Amino acid sequence: MLDTSARLLRLLSLFQARRYWSGAELSGRLEVTARTLRRDVDRLRSLGYPVNSTSGIAGGYQLGSGATLPPLLLDDEEAVAVVLGLRTAASGMVSGIEEASVRALAKLEQVLPSRLRGHVAALGSSIVPLPHAGPKVDARLLAALAAACRDSRILRFQYQSREGTSSLRETEPHRLVHTGHRWYLAAWDVNRNNWRTFRVDRIDGRPSAGARFTPRKAPEGDFAVYVRRSIAAAPYPYQAKLKLYVSISAAAQRIPPAAAILEEIDEGSCMLHLGAGSLEGLCLYLGMLGFEFEVLEPPELVECIRGLIGRFGRAVAPND
Repeated sequence: MLDTSARLLRLLSLFQARRYWSGAELSGRLEVTARTLRRDVDRLRSLGYPVNSTSGIAGGYQLGSGATLPPLLLDDEEAVAVVLGLRTAASGMVSGIEEASVRALAKLEQVLPSRLRGHVAALGSSIVPLPHAGPKVDARLLAALAAACRDSRILRFQYQSREGTSSLRETEPHRLVHTGHRWYLAAWDVNRNNWRTFRVDRIDGRPSAGARFTPRKAPEGDFAVYVRRSIAAAPYPYQAKLKLYVSISAAAQRIPPAAAILEEIDEGSCMLHLGAGSLEGLCLYLGMLGFEFEVLEPPELVECIRGLIGRFGRAVAPND
């Protein structure tokens, strides 16, 4: 049988691994009586851990949230994941958490077992992050948006459009979506009575939270899909529809999800929907993909491609 100190650590580890345990399950795991289990739970409570309990046949225990953060017990894989995550956060796209990430990283690396330090050091020395070209967002702003999504509270904020004009928006926020380059808020725009995608870095100041709202079903069944479609085509003046003579899996290897929308036609072809700021830029992008394709829309794109073909042909024609 485990001694008391080791048993308390084991009990704490069980609480942090799963939200709810019945008394019989915990007694069986620790190989103790129900009376000993109750004493161990009381010892954890005296150390500041908020352990909640329910009585009766279906009674049990769960670790609640308290006023302070108690020590966490992490297994090897969890510890490595947290260390790498903190290192990424220290130089990532969210401003305001760099210093806190470094402090937390120093505390964690100080207590890492020797068997993990070499593993973490190898990963850290081998992984070189590329500088982020996208704008950074404030950690406090992200926290405020996430809290409003969680609590289903109406948010009002000043938003800067693509053209640089500012307007007051009243929204029902539902999800934050990160594309790898930017943060987006998927929300119901109350005044426009429709779904909208907001770039978080264009939200000015601190949003103000209002009354609660009833959450809506995700547009298109999934918030990530909705945001991807919104940022792939909607903001651009030119919209194109093309048939690619390649499988959708092969096309997806060259076309990022946030850049365009792919739809499978059959095993050897797929439909491509994308937007662009200019027809010339769209032509160059299509040429660099390296796929055979057919332009379905718009007709202006066909004329632009023909113009480029003539220009390129004259550029390589032999001199008379």
